[in-house]
Amino acid sequence: MSSPLRIGFVPEHFSTPLHFAQKHFGLDATLIPFPSGTGHMITALRAGEIDVGIGLTEGWVAGLGKGDMEGDGGYRIVGTYVDSPLCWAVSTGAQRNDIQSIADLKDSKIGVSRIGSGSYVMGTVLADQQGWLTPGTPPFTFTPLQTFAKLREGVNDKTVDFFMWEHFTSKRYYDNGEIKRVGEIYTPWSSWLIVASTSIGETDSRLKELFESLDKGVKHFLENEEEAVKYIYTSLDYSEEDAREWLKTVKFTNGIRGANEALVGKVRDTLLKAEVVEESGLGAEQMVAIKR
Repeated sequence: MSSPLRIGFVPEHFSTPLHFAQKHFGLDATLIPFPSGTGHMITALRAGEIDVGIGLTEGWVAGLGKGDMEGDGGYRIVGTYVDSPLCWAVSTGAQRNDIQSIADLKDSKIGVSRIGSGSYVMGTVLADQQGWLTPGTPPFTFTPLQTFAKLREGVNDKTVDFFMWEHFTSKRYYDNGEIKRVGEIYTPWSSWLIVASTSIGETDSRLKELFESLDKGVKHFLENEEEAVKYIYTSLDYSEEDAREWLKTVKFTNGIRGANEALVGKVRDTLLKAEVVEESGLGAEQMVAIKR
């Protein structure tokens, strides 16, 4: 008999339907939080520490798009979790009077959770939008600081000049004066995908159970707003007001199983331009194991 899936996830508001899938619909899985994000889950997948990861679209694509990737890359895209884009807030230290807008960040130091993570990838996308990309030259000095807490510390002690993290996760720290917001950028694609280790394969019956349970978890989330809000503000790092505001912006996927190859191709093309991935890395058709 196969053991329960080990599922990596980011312990933020987006994890609420996953929590409901286990609490209300019997999802037989071990849920493993990764507060440092998608890049850390890629490492864990390749080390055989988790079987499935729920993380940021650009992080998963970046991980499979490297030209020097070892072996088969360790995972493939098997599902879609969130259809809405992600709003990345751009933050600096509360006392950084020299940084008032995104324009002040050219050639500066950016804090990221890990090289290849969503916070890293979106830094290059920001530079692309600002016209700051020069082939062969990084647009910023990238400094890995692992966690959201260390990123906040980093902008205040001037280890780095700025970092990027999801808007509502950042907002509490704008409200309490710990950090300062200087702008935002939206992902030009749907924001969350599900991947599975290549060691378990896309036909594994446990994946079918996961998709079915998550679909029910999403439905429960949509039909029980008050329960969702209470879980977010009592169990996660958000205010009740911010939880309610976030609910107005997020759109979870109707039918988790499978991913859109054209969407993955669009992300890959953007990351190629930003020199996050290489032509010699996997193509979109190779990244997606279960297609929509």
